[in-house]
Amino acid sequence: MKYIKWTFIAALVLIVGGFLNYTLPRHDIVRIVESEVRRVEVGATSIFWGSAEPVNATSGNREVKFISAIRENGSPMVYRNEDTGWGWPPYFKLNSSDVQARAADLTSTAENPQWIDVKRYGWRNQFFSIYPNAVRLTPVSGPDVSIIPWFNIVFLTLFGGLILFLWRVWSRFRKRRIEPILDDVGEALGLDDEDAPAQTAAEPQAVRSDSRGPWQRVREMVMGKSGR
Repeated sequence: MKYIKWTFIAALVLIVGGFLNYTLPRHDIVRIVESEVRRVEVGATSIFWGSAEPVNATSGNREVKFISAIRENGSPMVYRNEDTGWGWPPYFKLNSSDVQARAADLTSTAENPQWIDVKRYGWRNQFFSIYPNAVRLTPVSGPDVSIIPWFNIVFLTLFGGLILFLWRVWSRFRKRRIEPILDDVGEALGLDDEDAPAQTAAEPQAVRSDSRGPWQRVREMVMGKSGR
């Protein structure tokens, strides 16, 4: 039971962490080299494309605006430029055409670079053809500029406080409401922990752990090993 509990917690942390990592905004300092419109197949990765953009009903593809850029170290980065509308993530982006025009205006060369802060969300995965969505383009003084993610700091602080609050509420509710009910049910079924045979201190730990009453084992399965 212990392993199932920690496996569930680990899986939950990975799911929530991945969701936040995809959704929360991030900043890239890049040099824009091209802006274009391409027709793409949405297919099985439709969850990673903007839901506000129309899809061809017969072919399952659509036209998507793309912004190609180069980082300071020379590695390429490609962004999609799609409206999010009023859906999720809640960026309420309705100006993808304006962003595309601005990207074309901010295009620069390696000899005379114009560095841009691209605010975006999402992941870049070449194997699945997944692209982050560019939300805003802001010219900056150079590639070494520091962007402090104030929104992420405030959001994660509040989110952590909410998780801690809910955990304390659940812990108190469990001790005051659930555990007494389990005790009453255990006594009514004759599964009180006092039915377990007494063990001496000299007996091995493994023997003592096996001597738990049946109701104690049920409680540990439901509540974990913290007990009351």
